[in-house]
Amino acid sequence: MSKTRIEQDSMGTLEVPANALYGAQTQRAINNFPISGRGLTPAFIHALAYVKLACAQANLDLNQIDKTKVDAIDQAVKQILNGQHDHQFPVDVFQTGSGTSTNMNMNEVIANLASQLTQVQIHPNDDVNMSQSSNDVIPSSIHVSAALVLEKQLIPSLKHLADTIKARETELDDVVKTGRTHLMDAMPIRFSQELSAWRAQISDNIARLESTKARLLMLPQGGTAVGTGINAHPEFSARFCDKLSLLTQQKFTPMPNLFIGLSSQDTALELSGQLNVLAASLMKIANDLRWMNSGPLAGLGEIRLPALQPGSSIMPGKVNPVIPEAVAMVAAQITGNHMAITVGAQSGNFQLNVMLPMIADNLLNSLNLASNAARQLADQAIAGFEVNQTQLKKALDVNPILVTALNTVVGYEKGAAIAKEAYRSARPVLEVALEMTDLDETTLLGYLDPAKLTHGGTPSV
Repeated sequence: MSKTRIEQDSMGTLEVPANALYGAQTQRAINNFPISGRGLTPAFIHALAYVKLACAQANLDLNQIDKTKVDAIDQAVKQILNGQHDHQFPVDVFQTGSGTSTNMNMNEVIANLASQLTQVQIHPNDDVNMSQSSNDVIPSSIHVSAALVLEKQLIPSLKHLADTIKARETELDDVVKTGRTHLMDAMPIRFSQELSAWRAQISDNIARLESTKARLLMLPQGGTAVGTGINAHPEFSARFCDKLSLLTQQKFTPMPNLFIGLSSQDTALELSGQLNVLAASLMKIANDLRWMNSGPLAGLGEIRLPALQPGSSIMPGKVNPVIPEAVAMVAAQITGNHMAITVGAQSGNFQLNVMLPMIADNLLNSLNLASNAARQLADQAIAGFEVNQTQLKKALDVNPILVTALNTVVGYEKGAAIAKEAYRSARPVLEVALEMTDLDETTLLGYLDPAKLTHGGTPSV
């Protein structure tokens, strides 16, 4: 059996693993919540550590704590931020709704680690948790962790995806293909025009996320238990945000109303909503790629995605669109996360939301999934697909919808008759139009040039 030591809290004593940096309150949470076997992510844990250090530094400025203690806390937090102690945060996501167990887990680890590193005695509640409550620490950490992942991971990934699409737009600007509406043949478009819609979707998503970030950078720290600021210096909230901004290089400010930051999770839900829009965009792009790649013989066969792995355990030579499929599953998961966060955000009872750990877990999961999926979509699918020019031309040559270009010359009814005959006889529109109109071939070719039709306006010779 592993060695243990005896720890004590306000409820009594219990055994804790001898080498654990955490103490009794964390152990009680481990015992009480063996639910998912999954703790909060390192991104959240590290954000929480930043919050603790900024709180200590703010308290030092306000003469609430000795410098020797703050220096000790600083040393401990630096090791936590380096990822050296991620395994010391085992509390399950599904715990008390305020996240008190995770807050105390951090308080205990910092206190014990700081004491070991400096021989300065640090108390988890009196020192590490000074001027704080789980009720403002955890909501603040949700905002901080999400803001950092958004800034450092997701936005760069989306910009990379948009840039990758833009590069393919330039490369494929002179490639004309059959447009599709209702999955049916429609007027021609250039490949670059189709890709430009994807790029615009991603750019719009970046703009939405940047807009939400302005509210994400507002923190309720200093509201303590219910939003009144009890046990915190009147200047604590502003000093805390200044210190945190220096630590993270993000401009955090106090929420204008601290009560809303404790009782509600509206900004987290807003961010999740923007991620849900992004998920829909990624799903659309992924499915377009799957359709264009379908075949290679019995489908559209317009492009060939990079062959990354065997596609079947029984059918030799089969290759599947694995990256778009993975991205589509990511999109589905983000949408599912959004539903959970929506329910969580509704669970503010009077002065406190009581689903904070679940909201944090799902929000960071969505941010991480979207970041990784966007890069894979860019690098493993969009950057490397090949265009099947022969297949594109074959479809264009027999596309009866080209007759739309003759509407202003022969009228809708005559155009419909030409299209129906072209469908029936499986012949090009040009050939049928020569038979059914008095227009010569040169004139018809001028109207029916697919490339010319991609520039809009009324077709003319």
